[in-house]
Amino acid sequence: MQDSPLAWLTVLRAPLLGTAGLRRAIASTGSIQALLACSARQMVALGLAPEAAAALNDPPRALLDDDLAWCERERISLLPFTAPDFPPQLADLPDAPALLLLQGRRELLAAPQMAVVGSRQPTAAGRRIAFELAGALARAGLVITSGLARGIDTAAHEGALAARCGTIAVCGTGLDLCYPPENQALRDRIAAEGLLMSELPRGAPAARHHFPRRNRIISGLARGTLVVEAAAGSGSLITARKALEQGREVFAVPGSPLNPLAAGCLELLTEGAHLVRTAHDVITHIQITIEKNPGHYLLSDQKLTSVQSTAGAARRLDKDYEMLLDALGFEPASIDDLVDRTGLSPGSVASMMLILELEGRVETRPGALFNRITDR
Repeated sequence: MQDSPLAWLTVLRAPLLGTAGLRRAIASTGSIQALLACSARQMVALGLAPEAAAALNDPPRALLDDDLAWCERERISLLPFTAPDFPPQLADLPDAPALLLLQGRRELLAAPQMAVVGSRQPTAAGRRIAFELAGALARAGLVITSGLARGIDTAAHEGALAARCGTIAVCGTGLDLCYPPENQALRDRIAAEGLLMSELPRGAPAARHHFPRRNRIISGLARGTLVVEAAAGSGSLITARKALEQGREVFAVPGSPLNPLAAGCLELLTEGAHLVRTAHDVITHIQITIEKNPGHYLLSDQKLTSVQSTAGAARRLDKDYEMLLDALGFEPASIDDLVDRTGLSPGSVASMMLILELEGRVETRPGALFNRITDR
């Protein structure tokens, strides 16, 4: 067991081995090799569960050999909590993972990160917001971290990649699997251009209890968590509240009360989350936070200027947005008015009007009315 990667893979395969208990046991013995040299009785005395101690004393050697061969073949690197480049913001957490499996650009872990999460079934507007915010934040120097899930996670990863910047996907499965399956191409692109990460062994499926574990890593790695569209009771709210427990910042994109997918974000905002209209809202707050902590990574003035100059830049509108603006005309109108004039659903109109308001094309007026801004 003198081979350190094999030693850590042995730990990864042991059942009922909590990360906190493992870290204490390694601290007591001095190293992973010293722990594995202990008898099962000694391991139990160190606080490990009897089942874990028995597994560590009699590891599945053929399976571990296959794990090691897979790591070498797929260029999977191991990052134990004892490594000098283990992310310090993650190491400080009481439930920090003992071992991370990595595939891709390991150096991205040293850069400041922003988690972007949200609904797995977002509106088209929500997907667009996540894509554009992630791209702008990435260009400002923040690595975009998310969970490779459907919906907002996917849009966030794609936005960062489209900006030719780094993104980290924390997986709720082993790194040999892809969940959801339709994200295989995105997963492969992140492995090539970004970083894939998991604390789970090869073959670990997409089990329900794996995702809260994944989410604590997402929020723990990042300086803040940005929520884009989340229904009441959404798993994204759990991630956001975990971020608060970890002492991180929480940001939320507002939405119409008529949109059920805005309920979670509105709830976070009432609880004190920072309201986000553009990427610059996030950057400005993160910059202030970093400046209060000397020695932390500081976003360059050039990157800040880039975000400021592009925050309100007009994009080319697609057909539905052009139709909606034409229907609005130059007199105040309600969402019901616009639904009648366009035939779009109330939820679609509400989400699209939010996009147009974020871009400075329309403004809200008293009485839940919208007004077109004409200085463009």
